[in-house]
Amino acid sequence: MNNIFGDMNPVLQMLLVMTLFSLIPFVFACMTSFLRFVIVFSMLKTAMGTQQVPPSVVIIGLSMILTFYTMGPIFQQCFEQGQVPYKKNQNLIEAIDAGSKPLKEFMMKQTRESDLAFFIELSNKKAPESPEEITIWQVAPAYIISELKTAFEIGFIVFVPFIVLDLVVANILLALGMFMLSPTIISLPFKLLIFIAVDGWALIVQGLVSSYN
Repeated sequence: MNNIFGDMNPVLQMLLVMTLFSLIPFVFACMTSFLRFVIVFSMLKTAMGTQQVPPSVVIIGLSMILTFYTMGPIFQQCFEQGQVPYKKNQNLIEAIDAGSKPLKEFMMKQTRESDLAFFIELSNKKAPESPEEITIWQVAPAYIISELKTAFEIGFIVFVPFIVLDLVVANILLALGMFMLSPTIISLPFKLLIFIAVDGWALIVQGLVSSYN
C-alpha cells in the first residue's frame, strides 16, 4: 500500500481517506466483536418468543457498548500506531495502513485457519510466508465467516433450553386436551421466570465478553 500511495498528492490522499471513512459502519459491524454480540442477542430474543421486546434499538445499543468494552484496547492501539507515521510525514495512507495492524491481529486470533486459508487461496496471490504478509482484506471475510459460525453455535446453545420448555408445555397441554391453546403463550411466562431466576442477561453478556479475552 505504501508503494502505491506513498507519493500520492495530499489532496488525493484526503479524498481517498474520506471515501474510506464511508466504510466505517461496515468495519464496525463486520470486523469487530459487534457481529457476534448482535447475532446472539437477536437469536436470544427469538428463542424467548417475546416478539419486539427488547426493541431492536436496545439490542444494537447494548451490542455497541459491549463492543467498545471488548475492542477498547484494540482501538487504542490502532490510534497510537496510526498517529506515528502521520506525525512523521503527514501521510494519511501510511497512517491507516499502520493503524489497521492491531485490528488485523485481533481478527486473526478469532479466525479459523481453514477459513483464512480459503480466502488466501481465493485471492490468487503468492502464499504468505508469515502472518505479517497477510492483508487485512484477506483476513476480513475469513473473520466474518468464523464469527458467524461461532455466533450460531452460541445461539444454538441458548436456543435449546427454551425449545425444551416449549416441548414440555406442548405435551402437557396435549395431555390435558387443550388443543386450541397456543403452547408459546403458556410457556412465555415460564421462560421469563427461569431466565430472570438464573440472571440470564448477565450470564450471556459475561460469557460473550469473556469469549474475547
